Parts: sequence; C-alpha cells; structure tokens
Amino acid sequence: MKSKEKALLFWDRIAVIFSVAIYFLLGLMRRMKFDVDWDTTALPAFNAAINTGVALLLIASRWAIARRYVEWHKRGMIAALLLSLVFLASYVVYHFTTPETPYCKDDWTRGVYYFILTSHILLAGLSLPFILLTFNRARLGLYDRHKTMARKVFPLWLYVAVTGPIVYWMLKPCYTY
Repeated sequence: MKSKEKALLFWDRIAVIFSVAIYFLLGLMRRMKFDVDWDTTALPAFNAAINTGVALLLIASRWAIARRYVEWHKRGMIAALLLSLVFLASYVVYHFTTPETPYCKDDWTRGVYYFILTSHILLAGLSLPFILLTFNRARLGLYDRHKTMARKVFPLWLYVAVTGPIVYWMLKPCYTY
C-alpha cells in the first residue's frame, strides 16, 4: 500500500472516530445539563456569527478555487474548518449548560422554522465526517479525489452554515433571558 493511501486510511479513521465522538456528545447534551457559574446567554448570537463567517469563507474559497487562486482557497477552507470547530465547541458548551428553548410562535412560521431546523440538524450531522474526509484528501495532495468529494460536500456545508443563523434569528424572540 502506498504511503499516501496508508496516511489517508489513518486520517479517515480519525475523522470517523471524531465524528462518532461528536455524535455521542450531541446525544448527551440533550440529556445532561451542567450548572456553570458564568453567563452563556451570548453564545447563540456568537454561534450565529461564527456560522455566518463560515458561510462567507466557504463562498470566498469557492470563488478563489474557481479562479485558480489555490493558496487563497486553501487558507479560506482551513479558516472555515477552524471556525467550524470553534462553533462546535461553543455549541456543545451552550447546550450542556442551558435548557432547550422551544419555538414560541404559533403561526405559519412554526412549520418553516421546524423544516429549516430539522434539515439543518440532519445535514450538519451527515456532512461532518464528509467535510473531514474531503479535507484529508486535499491535505494529502489527492486533489482529484478531493475535488470529486468537494462538489458534493460544499453545498451541504454551505446550507448548514447559512441555515444556522436563520434558525437563530427565528428563535431569537423566544429566548427568555
């Protein structure tokens, strides 16, 4: 087995293990709450801002690679991945420390909200390992395989990054603190 293939297998396993660990944490945060001695009320707005930044970086990185600005694309995608990790950490902290906020409106927006929320959650969970697998292929210089995956993963990641702030803005009037 070639050295790049061995490295890819190793890093793909790490990506899957990381994804499973995150799924486990996400499942736990709905059932467990920890009392912390600091204010977490700013985290939803922070998370929406982070997701907005990720969406902008994804769009800019797509623009860059379409114009063959490879280094800009690379830096933008690394920044988007790192921002996504910051978001994920903040999101987990918030949901481990704060009760769920139910949607408070009882009009036509309720169905829209739950459709966006459900699709956002499902696609976020689905896309996580594939984002990491796509990144692994680029990092190891397997650009043809990276490009093939990126064409499918990019729109999912962008949808998740855009719908996150939409969910926040729709839920914002429902926060009680």
